[in-house]
Amino acid sequence: MKVLVLNCGSSSIKYQLIDTENKEALAKGMIERIGMSSAILTHIPAGKEKIRIVGEILDHTIAIEYVVAVLMSKNHGIIKDKSEIDAVGHRVVHGGETFSGSVLITKDVMRALKDNIELAPLHNPPNIRGIEAAIKHLPKTPQCGVFDTSFHVKMPPRAYLYGIPYKLYKRYKIRRYGFHGTSHRFVSKRAAELMGKPIQELKIITAHLGNGASMAAIDKGQSIDTSMGFTPLEGLLMGTRSGDLDPSIVTYIMGKEGLSISEANTLLNKHSGLVGISGESSDMREIEQAMNDGDKKSKYAFDVFTYRIKKYIGAYTAAMGGLDVVVFTGGIGENSVPVRKAICENMEFFGIELDDKANSSVAGECEITTKNSKVKVFKIPTNEELVIAMDTDKIVSKLKS
Repeated sequence: MKVLVLNCGSSSIKYQLIDTENKEALAKGMIERIGMSSAILTHIPAGKEKIRIVGEILDHTIAIEYVVAVLMSKNHGIIKDKSEIDAVGHRVVHGGETFSGSVLITKDVMRALKDNIELAPLHNPPNIRGIEAAIKHLPKTPQCGVFDTSFHVKMPPRAYLYGIPYKLYKRYKIRRYGFHGTSHRFVSKRAAELMGKPIQELKIITAHLGNGASMAAIDKGQSIDTSMGFTPLEGLLMGTRSGDLDPSIVTYIMGKEGLSISEANTLLNKHSGLVGISGESSDMREIEQAMNDGDKKSKYAFDVFTYRIKKYIGAYTAAMGGLDVVVFTGGIGENSVPVRKAICENMEFFGIELDDKANSSVAGECEITTKNSKVKVFKIPTNEELVIAMDTDKIVSKLKS
């Protein structure tokens, strides 16, 4: 089955056309600066040269038209007709408590997605616009939604409830939702395969570390806790997000600086985290370089980032009553040797014995602990698009059977 995977943001669309039979991307690309006269389409067909097109793309409907057209292009395409696209899989950030798994998109599902806009006002609207645009251009093609939150929906109440009046949870659905679900699901399953054991026998901690970062405690294949919460702001220190902090800090700063709710939200989401502490950058590569050059604040940022991850490993091990595997993924998790080393060092008492040579390997997927390490640690490149494609394949195949 050929599945077109779409990840629609407010001004961008990432796409891949995936052959689910051999689990390979036939083409991938991205449209940036949607809504501007200088929008950019980058298209990379498998086995062919990358192309770049600059032009006016005013909305998501036009953008999806461009995507379908370039996939059928005589010189740069990989299909002859859009009927070759068997299904479309959409990344949807927030499914609330409504969706515990991936679904075929229907009118009822669309209504539920719109009902959840309040929970993800920045992400769900462009996701919905992308779905509507895809339906317009591929009206006879089944469309499926795969949710960032659904992997975490079955967490126990002790993990998802906050210490606020219970009636506020019931009234406004204020609870821990968690995000990066497709990534945590993919790398945990892949780790089990590398271990040669059923995932139902393993206690796994996954660390998706990028500009946005989160961790998950996965016991017997089920997420029982995760670091992001009601929004993606909670948890680890991130590129521009504060992560965990005393709630009173927010009202204190608002009073001292005279900030509105919107300005406080921007402070915590856009000007905090690595960039906030270092004053230099939200990019871990630049943080590491500045730290090596003797910049004290960059060292603080690096230390806070890695220290919080180490604390979460301890907490999640206690929550699961043991630990078999730790997985690093995401841009930082996959590529930063110093980050992985700082997190895993002095953890021998915990059963983690880092292999420095393996940790320094540039190989995409590998174990980075010694043969004697009781807890195995892997770095595994994530593949959220493949998860979306395979879920879509499974849903659509049932329709045809």
